[in-house]
Amino acid sequence: MKALILNENYEKTSENLALPEAYAKINPHNLYLYAKAYLASIRANTAHTKNRSEVSGGGKKPWRQKGRGGARAGSTRTNVWVGGGVAFGPRNTKNYFQKINKKQKRLALERALADKADKGALLVVENFEIPSGKSKDAASIIKKLGFKDILIVKSLLDEKSFLACRNLVNCYLVDISEVNAYLLAVYNAVLIEKSAFKNLIKEA
Repeated sequence: MKALILNENYEKTSENLALPEAYAKINPHNLYLYAKAYLASIRANTAHTKNRSEVSGGGKKPWRQKGRGGARAGSTRTNVWVGGGVAFGPRNTKNYFQKINKKQKRLALERALADKADKGALLVVENFEIPSGKSKDAASIIKKLGFKDILIVKSLLDEKSFLACRNLVNCYLVDISEVNAYLLAVYNAVLIEKSAFKNLIKEA
């Protein structure tokens, strides 16, 4: 498993950086569990309906129990009435949190890196920078790399590069501190600055 090194023109060279062999032996289930926990943690959890005790009105019995030939009714706010409460609707009181251990979180990150390296989609460049701040310049680099979409990881974000990449749908630019296993796994390729790559491996 090796990360491919690119030159300043974002072309592949004969050089590469090896990943620790232990990465390939990590059970992929760690990555699955982390992705599941990550997606659960970003749920908005805003869907909410009112039941019959929460909607307004319905205090008085609408009509007498017998004698009028229609169905009996005790309240205008039951779920069978228009304007009534909702039976078994979504509630925003549900907790979607899923625990993930620090060690498992790290194993998931390592496995995601190994998967990308195994596919030849882990690319390392000395420095990624778009001095012009123009999206067309960033788009031309991504097109040259030949991947459907790509995650770009910098040691430290700069304003020009951020402006160049923020409107492109096929790339996502992040700081090294924002990297997680889910982001590494969800993109088809990862382009990472050399200093950021070394720090990421060192933390492992």
